[in-house]
Amino acid sequence: MYSLHLLLRASPAVLLLILCLQLGTTKAQEDTTSQQLMTMDLQMLQIDGSDEATVVLQVSTDLRECMVIKCYLLSNIPIEGNFNYKFTSCLCNNSPKRFFWDLQTNSTVRVTAVVDVIRELNICPDDWAVIPIKANRFSLTKNLP
Repeated sequence: MYSLHLLLRASPAVLLLILCLQLGTTKAQEDTTSQQLMTMDLQMLQIDGSDEATVVLQVSTDLRECMVIKCYLLSNIPIEGNFNYKFTSCLCNNSPKRFFWDLQTNSTVRVTAVVDVIRELNICPDDWAVIPIKANRFSLTKNLP
């Protein structure tokens, strides 16, 4: 009977402990789900009265770990020049990356910026980089008038 009395006496403390653990677990889960794996911003700057334009892609991440990324452009019509360049870089949460492409076109073009998370050595410091399980290809499309 004495042990039953101790069990009942300790239950409010145990309930409080369980409540605190549950609140802590919920907060930790919220912090990890609010992180953005990849954030992309695609801007197209056209020079007035000219067929020249500059495509600017800014990429960032909220992950604590770095990733090796490869960025390139696709279009609905063939475009020559540095439009076909592919950039490989190390993306970390404290340093967003910007990539620039210059192009010439005399018609409306639909441009898609593609960012692949890849496995490649000698890009990130000490080769410390992660590859996400959920997705490893991201894209964003805009029209250039």
